[in-house]
Order: sequence, then structure tokens, then C-alpha cells
Amino acid sequence: MFDVQIPQEQIWIVVLGFIIAFVLAFGIGANDVANSFGTSVGSKVLTLRQACILATIFETLGSVLLGAKVSETIRKGIITPELYIKDNVNQTNGTIGDGSQLMMLGQLSSLAGTCIWLLVATFFRVPVSGTHSIVGATVGFSLVAKGTQGVDWMKLGLIVASWFISPLLSGGISVFFFYLVKRFVLTKKDPLEPGLRFLPLIYGFTVVINVFSIVYEGPDLLKFNLIPLWGAIVIAYTVGIICSVAVKQFVIPWQRRRILNQMNELEMQRLTNGQLDDANEDDEDQDVKLAAGNGERRLGDRIPEKIAEEEDELTDSTAALDKMKVLTCAGAANDEDNPKVAVLSAAGKRKQKKSLIKLPFKQDGENGGEEEVPASADEAEGAEVPEMRDQPEQCRIFAWLQILTAVFGSFAHGGNDVSNAIGPLVGLWSIATTLDILSKPTMTPVHILLFGGVGISIGLWVWGRRVIKTLGEDLTTITPSSGFCIELGAALAVLIASNIGIPISTTHCKVGSVVLVGFFRSRDNVQWSIFRNILLAWMVTLPISGGISGGIMAFLRAVLYRPQAAA
Repeated sequence: MFDVQIPQEQIWIVVLGFIIAFVLAFGIGANDVANSFGTSVGSKVLTLRQACILATIFETLGSVLLGAKVSETIRKGIITPELYIKDNVNQTNGTIGDGSQLMMLGQLSSLAGTCIWLLVATFFRVPVSGTHSIVGATVGFSLVAKGTQGVDWMKLGLIVASWFISPLLSGGISVFFFYLVKRFVLTKKDPLEPGLRFLPLIYGFTVVINVFSIVYEGPDLLKFNLIPLWGAIVIAYTVGIICSVAVKQFVIPWQRRRILNQMNELEMQRLTNGQLDDANEDDEDQDVKLAAGNGERRLGDRIPEKIAEEEDELTDSTAALDKMKVLTCAGAANDEDNPKVAVLSAAGKRKQKKSLIKLPFKQDGENGGEEEVPASADEAEGAEVPEMRDQPEQCRIFAWLQILTAVFGSFAHGGNDVSNAIGPLVGLWSIATTLDILSKPTMTPVHILLFGGVGISIGLWVWGRRVIKTLGEDLTTITPSSGFCIELGAALAVLIASNIGIPISTTHCKVGSVVLVGFFRSRDNVQWSIFRNILLAWMVTLPISGGISGGIMAFLRAVLYRPQAAA
């Protein structure tokens, strides 16, 4: 596997390329993996630790099993590698340029430029596109090496257009899915049975979309590349139908029993807390009356001792709700990054006493499980900040669906976006081992794919929480029902766009779905200042990564590139 010959003068480029590629994979894991699990963590379906465990498994599997065709996406069709061969002989000054060395220096520069920009964006908690970062870095070194003639400007224009196409397409699909879910499930007086009835259809459709995206034009390693279009469709629908039947026969009865048992326990907890609340209010009224009768305070004044008791009560109520995590959408209450109550908005850090003691789900109302309340006392004085909440049975119905779509997304992400980390590295490796600029290995070495997958996983564990918090909690309030629609809409948008030739970014798709679904639920449910900063980061990704890469390329070319004199 490692029996290769690399010229002595190029070994340092390959070694340095491996080091930078690993750091780049680290940055992709810290930034891009938020696409897969940010909404699941934001809706409290998964804790951050659970998301990291699942992402480690499926990102690595995806990178090894689906990333074997990565060498074909090294240059993304943006530059013209033939120029590095044509200009090897310079007729003006009689020198022979080493085109392979120049290309290797360019690949090294693109790795470094992308790596630096992704780490900076992650530091500022901004989700940016790894794909567009590597494209910008590739354009940057090509402009320095070959000028404007080496860039496909039409393809670059399509990438700029995708800044608008990606979020709008994905967001529109996600909003459509959420509208259907809201109309047929969320707005029902008793959403449990309608939700369970639609479960086989939803599971089947989700599996069909994700299986087709993996099987169609899949990796050579699994022989998926031999499957024609009609074969991929048959496989996807067959797996989807089998999944629907299994859900109807086994999952629905199990879900019904589990949800009803948990609802009963939750109701008992609510009644117990409600009785304690009523008793405390009676004691408070009696104390106020006695105080007023003695002339010590006016009616309505609060006794300091009672205030202290209420604060203790508030703490006790919060602790009681922590124990109720098994009855909520997620077991996230023990994670340090999650709020005390699993279904509360990330913005709602403090609640009035009744909000904490009361059942943390809306039971019925015109919005079908969605309620708008002030997120804090300070915010209540100004504009009201809406808080979106699912009923407990809705949480349980959509929680596993959201996990399923997140796992599929992580698997596909590991296969597709690993090319951003190791694509230029594969270019280095191919040129160094074959001395052929246009060499295209039939299959990327598995150890290189595994190398990229491990780097992505480490980046997620060490620094992933920063962008996950932005996408899953800060940008808008996400619940299991909306999170599932966001995941599915983004996956379908990527599938459609990639098959019709639109260069699309999974990051842009996911952010667009999060924002548009949040806006669909309530106009005040989106933090527009954060979204503005994300848009700004998208627009500067190409020029910044390209500028960094071009600067590094100019330095390396001036210091290290030495054309040999013609004989």
C-alpha cells in the first residue's frame, strides 16, 4: 500500500500536504459537520455528546465507503490543468519549467488557504461552505500561477449564483414539508393518532430520498457505480417500502405504548406540581393579608422571606423538570450546553414561576402545539420573542425521524465533503507518485480516505459545538417536527441540484431551511443579525480563501520554484 516512489525534492511537499490536510479536515469537522447534527442538537433530540458519537461513526464510514471517487473532484472543474503542461517550455528565455512541481505547490497553497479560512470562520461561530472555500483557494493559486486564462469563469459564476439558489431551493422544500406536517399532524386536537398514521409514509419517503442519493452514481468500492438510474430507483423504492411495512407492523404499536405511558407519567407530574403551586399561592395570599392587617405593608407587597422561598421553589421546580427529561423530546438536560428544560428556546434562559412548574408543552390551542411567550423578563418589556414548542407526543413521533435523517446526512457528508480536505492531497499524492499532472487514479487509497475521516471526527469533538450552537440554537428555535422537515428538505434539495448540474452547498441549504422554516412559523422566530453575518461570510468566502491561497502561492513560487535551464 505504501510501496511508492516519490522524488527526493518533492517529499517535503507531500509531508507538509498531509499535515495541512489533517488540520483542514479538523476545520471541516468543526464547521461543516454542524450541517448534519446542528438541528438535532438544537431541537434537543440529541445531546452534543450523542451527536458527536454518531457523527464520528457515520462521517468516517461515509468518507471511506463513499469518498472513493474523490480524485475526480480535486479541481472541481474550476481550473485547466493542461496549462501546466503546455507552458513547460518557455521559448522566450529558453527555460524548462517543472509543471508538476508548480501544480503541487498550488495544491499545497489551496489546502493552506482553505484551512486558515475555515478555522477563522469556526472561531467566529459562522457556518461557511467548505466546498466554496476550496474552490476559492483553487482559483487563488491558479490566478497567481497562470493568470485569468486558467479559470473557468462560467463555472465560478454558477457558484456565486448558488449563494441564492441553494438556500431558497432548500428552504422552499422544507417549508412545504413543514406545512404538510403542520396541517395534517400538528394542528390536530389529538396529534398522536394522525402522526402515527403518517409515520409509515414519512419513514418510507425519507428512506427513499436518502438511499437513492447514496446509491445513484455511488462509489466504485461498493460497486454502486455499475448500477443504472432505473436500478437506483428500484433499490430506493424497495428499501423504502420494506421500511414502511416494518414501521407499520412494529414501530407504530411500540411508539403508541411508549408515548401513552410517558404522557400518563407527565400528567401525574404536572398535577403534583400544580397542587404544590396552588398551596403555595394560598400561603402567599394569607401572608399578604396578615401583613396588611397589621399595617406592616400594603396589599400586594411581597415579603422578603416569601421571595426567598419562591426562589428556592424555582430551583426545586427546575430540578424536577431535569428529572423529567425522559418524558420530553430529548434526554439533553444533563448536557452542559443544553438548557434546563429540553423543549425551551435557547434564548429563554429565565422563566416566571408558573412557566417552570407548568407542563412544559402546550396541550391544545389554535396553533396546534406552537405557543408564543416572552423568552425572558427583559425581553418581555420590549418586543415579544416567540417560543416554539411541540407537544410531547409530537416530539416522540418526530425525534427518531430527525435522528434518521441526520445519520443519513452525516454518512453522505463524510463521503462528499471529505474531498474538500483530501482532494488537493490526492492531487499531491498522484502527481508525486506518477509525475503526471493529468493522472487520475481509479480509486483513492483507503488510508487517505480514513485519514480525512479521522481528522473530521476530531475537529467535531474538539471545536464542533461552536457552529452547532449557531445553527441549532442561536439562529432560530428548532423543534423535532421542524428539525425533521429541515433535514429532509435540505437532503432533497442537494439531491435535485447535484443531478441537474447546479453547484450547491450543503451549508447554504441547511441554513436556508433553518431560516425559512423559522420565518414560516413566526416572523420573530429568526435572529436576523446572525443571519446577516452568515450571509456576509458566504460572500467573502471565495475572495478570502482565494486571497490567502494566492498569497501563499506567490511566496512559494518566488522562494522555491526554480525552472531548469534548457539544454
